[in-house]
Amino acid sequence: MIPRRTLRIAHTTLFAIAMFALLSACSTMGALLGDDVRFTPMQLQHSLDRNFPKHYDKLGGLVSLTLMNPRLSIPQDGNRLRLDFDVGLGALGSDSSKASGRFALTSALRFDPSTRGLHLLDPRIEQVDVPALGGVMNASSRALLNSWLSEYAREEPVYRFDNSLLDRLGSRRIGTTAIENGNVVVHLDQ
Repeated sequence: MIPRRTLRIAHTTLFAIAMFALLSACSTMGALLGDDVRFTPMQLQHSLDRNFPKHYDKLGGLVSLTLMNPRLSIPQDGNRLRLDFDVGLGALGSDSSKASGRFALTSALRFDPSTRGLHLLDPRIEQVDVPALGGVMNASSRALLNSWLSEYAREEPVYRFDNSLLDRLGSRRIGTTAIENGNVVVHLDQ
């Protein structure tokens, strides 16, 4: 039979070792996060759902654009995400809040420290279907869409990092952002 005092010392020692190991792991973010942070398409979709519809007036309100119902997907073998939108176009005071067509774009992503978010990088319009314009884009609607796309890519994140994630990153810096195996992967530097 093992004396109680010996058992108490053994338990205390094991507890101390476990606490030391836990504290050591917590002191290095690599142990908690690894070398990257991964986001699923669903996480990005939830962020987009909270931020749309978006309404834009151009040319002093003569032309308006409303983007709604964003749908994000990432092809399993692709390195760019795809965003599909319903689009409402209005001119000379007509209502742009109802969808009059749709368009799709593909893009890589970049991290912007000023917004603490993932932004479109090198976005490309892939498909446009606006029946009111004969199903094709004319020069003015293409210019309006490209103007919006440039502004959106510069100023609006697709996904914004929350404070709890930034706190867990600690002093680690965000490196490159890639799209791998159907997920967005943000690589961390030491």
